[in-house]
Amino acid sequence: MARHRTNINEPRHAHELTFSCYHGYPFLKAERTCAWLAESIRAARTSVSFDLWAYVFMPNHVHLIVWPRNRQYDIAQIRKAIKAPVARTAIEWMEQHSPEWLPRITRQRGQSSERLFWQSGGGYDRNITSSEPLERMIDYIHANPVRKQLAERPGDWKWSSAAWFERQAAIPLAVDPIPKDWMLDAGTS
Repeated sequence: MARHRTNINEPRHAHELTFSCYHGYPFLKAERTCAWLAESIRAARTSVSFDLWAYVFMPNHVHLIVWPRNRQYDIAQIRKAIKAPVARTAIEWMEQHSPEWLPRITRQRGQSSERLFWQSGGGYDRNITSSEPLERMIDYIHANPVRKQLAERPGDWKWSSAAWFERQAAIPLAVDPIPKDWMLDAGTS
């Protein structure tokens, strides 16, 4: 029996979200796909009310650190608001421009079939309650391109907030400031 993810929607918790492309395909190697993801995150920040504190888009997966602005929220809804528009746009693009990919992203479910851009399930969701693990997670996600030998330094990777953290350089997707009061008392509700 498959276990379903339990989302922990606690007020004032931040979340480190990780989700992957279907079958680990490197869909995010394409600049257009990263741009679609960035636009989807921008729209979702408004529609489901969260701040983006850090991110990195890797060729086959994404790491985001988000902070829901509302006391009551559903992290699954936030993930869906980010992922669904990208999947729709990418699959429509493949249908028109790269139909040879369609069999690779099509999965049978009983009598019906579905096309997937993202790996099924919610990915990983780690709640963050204080500044120390937040700083470690930011460093970890920013180091991903270096660990995978895609960049020499974290700030060299275009689709990351690392350059902003290192030197306040312009980045393709702006991040929100981490509230100072959150850093002091994130664990209290």
